[in-house]
Amino acid sequence: MVLVISGAFQAAFSQELYVFTEPASNMPAKSLGVRLTNEGMFNNPGFVSRSIPEVMFGFNKNLMAHAQAFLSDMDGKYRLEGGSLYAKYRFLSIDEAQSHFRAAAFARISTSKRPTYTRDINLEGDNSGVQGGFVFTQLLHKLALSATLGYAHAFKDIDKQLSEMPRPNNMLSYSLSSGYLVLPFVYKNYKEPNFNVYFEMLGKTDPGTGQSYLDLAPAVQVILNSTTRIDLGYRFQAAGNMTDRYTKNMYLVRAEFNFFNVLK
Repeated sequence: MVLVISGAFQAAFSQELYVFTEPASNMPAKSLGVRLTNEGMFNNPGFVSRSIPEVMFGFNKNLMAHAQAFLSDMDGKYRLEGGSLYAKYRFLSIDEAQSHFRAAAFARISTSKRPTYTRDINLEGDNSGVQGGFVFTQLLHKLALSATLGYAHAFKDIDKQLSEMPRPNNMLSYSLSSGYLVLPFVYKNYKEPNFNVYFEMLGKTDPGTGQSYLDLAPAVQVILNSTTRIDLGYRFQAAGNMTDRYTKNMYLVRAEFNFFNVLK
């Protein structure tokens, strides 16, 4: 019975499962998730890719955590780059008929042995550092809207810096995401496939220099049996003067598997 309720809950709010950002809502309590993400970046001098295996824990309705590892061929050969721990705490929930509002705080700590030679701070593979912030998500029937504001600090390591050009120590990040449930038109049971479409705007600003960028990121998603999720998305730079970075032309493919009521 718990499995049925948890599955129905995830299916009902599947349009909040954004591809490039996290919502303020959490995964069901006592659940475990496993993800495998592949990112491919089309930048000079050519194509590079990164794989991110990830385990997610839903401890209770308010607290969840992720553990990630980063592997890529960006430095000439495929190798382990580092890892990251992410936690999110939901501190506000307002529920109404066919709508709800969530607010959460999040934090991340990351390590990476990659050399640093871009203007961006990316704590999912490229930089060692810490990040904190807030995320707010509003569900309106089949439409979900979410906004994120975060601040990251990169740990400085002169031995890993490949050029004399100074690199940023701090970065302000912000995003606005939307998700819409296309199928099914009417829920009959939680095993029905879900098809969601997303459009996200992802931005960062270096407060030290004022350099910034804004990416647009459309994506599609299929959810099967309320437990298996498949994402496909692409992000590209639409505005800004921070062009020396990896993620400005990037596709993302992800498979995720969820197991409900498995944690004590």
